[in-house]
Amino acid sequence: MGAAKSSVRDTARSPVNPIWLVLIGILSVQFGAGIAKTLFDEADPTTIVWLRLATSAVILALVARPVVRGRSREDWLIVLAFGASLGLMNWAIYQSFQRIPIGLAVTLEFVGPLTLAVLGSRRARDLIWVGLAAVGVSLLGLRPGDLSWAGVGFALLAGAAWAAYILLSAQTGRRWAGFDGLTLASVAATLFLAPLALGGHADQLGDSRILLLGALVGLLSSVIPYSCELVALRSIRPAVFGILMSLEPAAAALAGLLVVGEVLSPVQLLAMAFVVAASVGATRSGGTLSDPVPD
Repeated sequence: MGAAKSSVRDTARSPVNPIWLVLIGILSVQFGAGIAKTLFDEADPTTIVWLRLATSAVILALVARPVVRGRSREDWLIVLAFGASLGLMNWAIYQSFQRIPIGLAVTLEFVGPLTLAVLGSRRARDLIWVGLAAVGVSLLGLRPGDLSWAGVGFALLAGAAWAAYILLSAQTGRRWAGFDGLTLASVAATLFLAPLALGGHADQLGDSRILLLGALVGLLSSVIPYSCELVALRSIRPAVFGILMSLEPAAAALAGLLVVGEVLSPVQLLAMAFVVAASVGATRSGGTLSDPVPD
């Protein structure tokens, strides 16, 4: 991120309030997800998520120009594991999007980083947030006919990968400067998913419309949020950032409604409210949920 004083000066010159930048990033991610879901009748989710990762990898590589010489074996193992978690997180959540509403998928995905935040706390009272989230998830099971259990499973898998991403992000940041680690992780994630995207669905990549919209999803869901977060985190406190990120499920529900036409029931909206409240509570308690998150 650069020196703290320099970062603050850079942000001070920014014409946009950092809170607005975070909110723009959140909306961009979720509306990108909405656009991606509209393509699932024409292309497999794996194809779309691969195009998203490939787009962000190319743009990040052009901007960051990562230095790879003189790196230790441990450096490479960490960044490859980081890439694996990034690829699995995105692949699993897109599989979930195909099966259940976007808002519900993102709500369930939040269980991963929320659990990590509570486990990182030493205060017994933070178990309240676990209970609150558990109530929310339980509410989603009141009408099981509305849910695909495969979709639920993929969302929880994405949440587990998100928790791993947060832990590996911290380790990568200590070993790789600037965007170098994220760039190489994005390249690795793209390569890891290439056999799935190019093997069973290579014919879908011959459609110029799919390619263009897939690239648009990459811009909305990766490039724009990364850029907004990079600038915002120069001045905004991590706890505030984490609280704002807790709005992701609500933003996902809004995108699902406006882009895909997904209407959630009152019970599902209440369940989402419980999980958002638990996320805010865990963040205010100083958990790791306040770490940068790329959905």
